[in-house]
Amino acid sequence: MRAIEPIAKFDLAFSLFCLQNRFRYPISHLSKAISHTGDGHLYAVIGALAWWLGGEVGKLFLLLGLFAFTIELPIYWLSKNLFKRRRPQELTPLISSFITPSDRYSLPSGHTAAAFLMAVLISYCFPSLAGIAFVWATLIAFARILLGVHFLTDVILGALLGIACARVALQWLGS
Repeated sequence: MRAIEPIAKFDLAFSLFCLQNRFRYPISHLSKAISHTGDGHLYAVIGALAWWLGGEVGKLFLLLGLFAFTIELPIYWLSKNLFKRRRPQELTPLISSFITPSDRYSLPSGHTAAAFLMAVLISYCFPSLAGIAFVWATLIAFARILLGVHFLTDVILGALLGIACARVALQWLGS
């Protein structure tokens, strides 16, 4: 357990740095909007539009997404309930969250995992959108920190989870 103490201290220091400044309230409004794009509804819209407008590539994108999320969601849920990492606002009164999280634990960030999963699939099926997809996923990750509901390592591990699940889907179903 002592091996992760420096990581936990860094996480807390990083969160305090991000959340203890005079810009935290205006930033929280923008962060809420960015984070909301990762709530899940947009993924269904993107998948439907790809299927409807994207021809064979769009159908592949939808199939890859369904398969990748079938892998990601159980791993995400098991990880949350195995690690049971408390959220930042539970560890110190110096951090308050700007939203109510959808579940109790923070590790890994599900929003970040889903966003990076989508970014990988978008970049594979629609390479011209790769830059936009990864910037968007990164913004979602940082929004979760700036909203006070995740630590930096939560979003890093969420990103790795999303990327890994997308890559598994691509290895099984991609060309």
